[in-house]
Amino acid sequence: MEMKDVSISLYNYLCENIVGTENHVKTIRLMNAVSDNLSNDDIIVSITSGSFGEGLQMIGSDLDVMHVMKFIEVHDNITSNIFNPDTTYFSLVTEDTKPGYVMLRLTSSPHPFVQKMCEKFRGDIFLSNALFKESFLVSNLSLVTHGPCLSDKHGYFDLANCLHSKDWVTSASQWTLRSNNTWPNEKTKQMIMNHGVIFVPIGFKGSPHEELEWRMSFSVGEKFLIYTFSHTQLLCYSLMKILLKEVIHSDSRCEDLLCSYYLKTIIFWISEEFQPSVWTPDNLIPCFMRCFRRLIYCVDYSVCPNYFIPENNLFENKIAGLDRDTLIDTLRVLYSYGWRCILFSKQLSHVPILSSNVQTDQRALFYEDIKKLLKSNIFMGLASVNGEHNNFSRAVYYNLAYNSKKLKYLHAYFLSAVCCNTCESIYLSNKIGNKNQYKQYNTCQSYLLMNTNHDSVSGWLMLASFFYKANEYQKCLKVILYALSKCTPEKLFCGKELSDTHYLLFNSHLVQKQEVMSLLKYALIDNVIFNTSIFIPKELPKEESGIEISPVVYAHFVSFLCYYHLNNVRECLNSLRYLELTITEDYFIIKDKRIQSMSYYCLGIALQLMEENRSNNQTFKETMELLYKFSFR
Repeated sequence: MEMKDVSISLYNYLCENIVGTENHVKTIRLMNAVSDNLSNDDIIVSITSGSFGEGLQMIGSDLDVMHVMKFIEVHDNITSNIFNPDTTYFSLVTEDTKPGYVMLRLTSSPHPFVQKMCEKFRGDIFLSNALFKESFLVSNLSLVTHGPCLSDKHGYFDLANCLHSKDWVTSASQWTLRSNNTWPNEKTKQMIMNHGVIFVPIGFKGSPHEELEWRMSFSVGEKFLIYTFSHTQLLCYSLMKILLKEVIHSDSRCEDLLCSYYLKTIIFWISEEFQPSVWTPDNLIPCFMRCFRRLIYCVDYSVCPNYFIPENNLFENKIAGLDRDTLIDTLRVLYSYGWRCILFSKQLSHVPILSSNVQTDQRALFYEDIKKLLKSNIFMGLASVNGEHNNFSRAVYYNLAYNSKKLKYLHAYFLSAVCCNTCESIYLSNKIGNKNQYKQYNTCQSYLLMNTNHDSVSGWLMLASFFYKANEYQKCLKVILYALSKCTPEKLFCGKELSDTHYLLFNSHLVQKQEVMSLLKYALIDNVIFNTSIFIPKELPKEESGIEISPVVYAHFVSFLCYYHLNNVRECLNSLRYLELTITEDYFIIKDKRIQSMSYYCLGIALQLMEENRSNNQTFKETMELLYKFSFR
């Protein structure tokens, strides 16, 4: 089998099983852009970064979010024509700092809390990166410091609070003139320079004034560069990441020596040196091996120049001595296997790489893209979109402003999430006047109806909860009946493997003509998630972090509650049987301890209310013990 055929076979496998097609990657990027746009407010600009921000959702892909403070600006030189008395200004100081690092000298600030994060140094006042990070830890005790970021205790995401300079820094001026090749093109370079530079709160390790230093970050510019990659370039980058995380890091001696940022930097340099025409599917393996050789060269000489500021050697004080010797030996052994070194990866160990059939069914790729979207963290973006009125208005504006059908669907999808959070913030109180109560009722109902656009069922069940809390049991039962009619086996369900039935569904020409967001609205069934206690039935526990329930379990449970309040014993028993059968068959219940325990909790509450017999009370006791064992927290 020729190398071209092997390259194409590997290219197709990566598209089908690991990275996704070019269209899949573009969809993730668009969703990130829409989510970021709707998450911004008057204080911060939210930027999804890391692998996920680049459109890559693979095993081990991280979710990184940057929050850029709007009320603080950084400048090389502060001039009177840009001065705003409501804004805090810092100026750059690069003396006695390593390339790529700066100190931020306070020029002026109307905010006392900013001044508390500063320290005196050599007669001036500088912003401390340590005090800056600590100020955010005080307001959120669930986060821990992780380098320049704040991370949740489970390591699910990294949040970097940072500052921004609209100006292109002098330190990186060489980059604007360096490349005479066709990549990156002038338009991309201008976009990157127009964006400016971000500063993240971490200093050069070992510096005498480390806590007063800030690292220049070109993460947004790097994301622009990644977006210009051909799909082959992106797959080559993905192969390097897989090689690092699943093969090189499997050697405990090398686990903390290399990171994916080094690999990205190496690919940037190689992309600048070669014509874009080199990056083709039939040349994937030679491109991968070229990147691997460059990595070995960099480690061998302990040098990896930052792409924007070459004077900043990323390997300085990191890849040297015994660590360098160990790493270079590992890399050379792997390189001796040629391209087959990637087969040491768990993800790629069973690749039918030597198959003579290199043709790919595009319908199968569409099917795999849907699977990847459901398994990805793409829906985590919904959590970052809050229900404030300005976000709702912005989502409506962009939905009307864009001509692109795909962008309209994306904004409608996220608008649904905004509506979900908004309607939960509306409190229906019996103490207010009838006129205001009626207005609140209608407003909340309108938001809930718009909330039905992000999947088939959960929005309708939220509406059913609204009617239940308002004691409108007949309306609630009608909505539940409609929701249950949508819970059919061919529907998609987050956390469940897709079946042959789904494969046949996605092979249909009618389905493939739909936009992904439109398809998810039609075919996706998600759990019912309560972020607050507003719509949670009083029979369920009120958790500060909210609760999450299987959709079919919740439908039958609320149906039971309605019939219970209507004194319809016969239908209560029917709902109870359906609830028991749903739990027994694991129907639309993912294998998650919290979801499963909540299902048993609902069953236990129903049995207790029925006050049937001692065995049922024993079942409730066992359910409570199970709930305590699994714990929601």
